[in-house]
Amino acid sequence: MKMTGANILVECLLEHGVDTVFGYPGGTILNVYDALYDYRDRIRHVRTVHEQGAAHAADGYARSTGKVGVCLATSGPGATNLVTGIATAYMDSSPVVFITCNVGRHLIGKDSFQEVDITGISMPITKWNCMVTSADDIADAVREAFAIARSGRPGPVLIDILKNATAEEADYAPLAPGEHRSAGSLGALVARVSPSLAAPEPDIADIERLVEMVGRAEKPFLICGGGVVRARAQSEFETFAACVDAPVAITVMGGGGFPGDNPLSTGMIGMHGSQASNMAVDHCDLLIAIGCRFSDRVALDPKSFAAQAKIVHIDIDRAEINKNVHADHHIVGDAKRVLELLNARLTRQKHTQWKEHVFSYPRETEYSLAGDHLTPKQISDAISRIAPPDTMIATDVGQHQMWAIQHLHYDYPGQLLTSGGFGAMGFGLGAAIGAQVGNPGKTVLHITGDGSFRMNCHELATVSGCGLPIVTVLFNNNTLGMVRQWQTLIYHERYSETDMLSRVDYVKLAEAYGLSGFRVSDVAGFEAALRTALACGHGCVIECVIDIDEKVRPMVPGGKHITQFLLE
Repeated sequence: MKMTGANILVECLLEHGVDTVFGYPGGTILNVYDALYDYRDRIRHVRTVHEQGAAHAADGYARSTGKVGVCLATSGPGATNLVTGIATAYMDSSPVVFITCNVGRHLIGKDSFQEVDITGISMPITKWNCMVTSADDIADAVREAFAIARSGRPGPVLIDILKNATAEEADYAPLAPGEHRSAGSLGALVARVSPSLAAPEPDIADIERLVEMVGRAEKPFLICGGGVVRARAQSEFETFAACVDAPVAITVMGGGGFPGDNPLSTGMIGMHGSQASNMAVDHCDLLIAIGCRFSDRVALDPKSFAAQAKIVHIDIDRAEINKNVHADHHIVGDAKRVLELLNARLTRQKHTQWKEHVFSYPRETEYSLAGDHLTPKQISDAISRIAPPDTMIATDVGQHQMWAIQHLHYDYPGQLLTSGGFGAMGFGLGAAIGAQVGNPGKTVLHITGDGSFRMNCHELATVSGCGLPIVTVLFNNNTLGMVRQWQTLIYHERYSETDMLSRVDYVKLAEAYGLSGFRVSDVAGFEAALRTALACGHGCVIECVIDIDEKVRPMVPGGKHITQFLLE
């Protein structure tokens, strides 16, 4: 049947089960928004205050639901405002389809109003992107985009559609998801960028070799990375850990891949990892890391990392093997499939003495509860007591992020939403919006710091306008806390541009957006505010006043041996 390119685009979204998109309209994408008007009973559009907020919201939707997120933006500044969100999704392997529209064919290359080469800009931070110049190619581009975004190692893709293509008519024939052709101008690019979309089937010989290594190990240790979360392989991983009878650490991105309250859990590993995790990786004789990139925040000094162990790296992306840490053995494949094959072959192990050694070290930093000021640990403990166990947590980046991962437990994929690889301040509120929209029956908390919150607090307008009951828990120490911590410990207390000289009344800010605001400075006040916020049914901001010199403990400086704690 004949229809406009804009209508073909929306029909292709429906083909892939899309019922929610996030975005912001503008001149070059108006044909698409005009088409969306006719589909408003089938596709919900969430308009954010800023395109970056839309990008983070689509990302949070994808991480929390396991679906592909969709984000729309116009050309020029609309497209470039997506870049931080695209890079965040790319670093954390989150499947999001970004759709921008550019100026018409006759205006391309002429420095036209709001023209920008967004495919060139986004090429290093997408799995695949393309420019669509004709309505005839829109359906193929959208189908290819969804296939690439969700397959193999997930990640963001971008389609830039010229405005004339959205207005022209072309033939459209619906196809089932997964059925598409790579034709015409798209074919060569698809062949070059994505020769194989499917995850590689693990080599059985590699599986059997690892089974033998497990059988010989006396001090095995496991790392649960983001690949376990992306593969929704939490059940298979927990079975594997129990069978190997090994302590388990999580990376920042691994939160939710292994239950935080499991007796085998040692907590987070790395720069701010627990003593149990960091000492275990230094003392183990077999390290099995699944879906973990061995980033510089985990393997701080790659040469000395797990120096006494045989290192086994399991990852869906062959490019990650031996990139940061040399592996003695590796398996390339989807985490869920690899774990299924391993679990079918393993016999149950027992490592009582090794576990006793590992858990003789603290899994969590103990803080003094003396004094009359509110501490991060008290806040986290109150959240654990009062909020529903399946509460979703979206964080920004900084001290509060580390406290949230250290002191709260995450039991399923998508429960923790955080910018791990890119470390984007301002990610949290947008991600919380996406999570709440995608999971309307769940409680969503946005945990942030005053530095991060100021970057995208305007998205409170989206929380209010959409009637989302998101509760923001704001750690306010009137400084850029993590930067100040480094300045204190490493830069001889030279506090250059970290303290907040302009004070903000966050209670009034919340009220300005039609939300409730609370300011608390003790445990009783926080507990009362949290109970009220969770029960009121609308968005709230709880400002928690904490000391300017609260620190994240433990801490190992970058580049140092993983047990060289600067703070314990």
